Amino acid sequence: MSIEVRGQSDSCIDQLLEALREYEDQHPAARIEAYRQNSVSIRVRILDPDFAGISRGERHEMIWRILERLPEDLQSQVSVLLLLTPEETDLSFANLEFENPIPSGL
Repeated sequence: MSIEVRGQSDSCIDQLLEALREYEDQHPAARIEAYRQNSVSIRVRILDPDFAGISRGERHEMIWRILERLPEDLQSQVSVLLLLTPEETDLSFANLEFENPIPSGL
């Protein structure tokens, strides 16, 4: 169980991760990470063994039920929402980009 900010946090990231504590409370094995890619983009990754057997669409529905309570301007900053089991990380190109982000031009 962990929530981590990569790099510097800001009020938007703090608010986003505070909302995701609800998910963390229900899924203690989940690892939640976020970072700001640029001034208008936040990337979020949740690694959770509980995602096993759940479709990607259903995973997104689970998390967006939480995120949709946030202000719309904050929701719009979530540019990547990566929801994987730990076993899926090696097979995901999006995870590779999350681990080694290409610097933003913004």
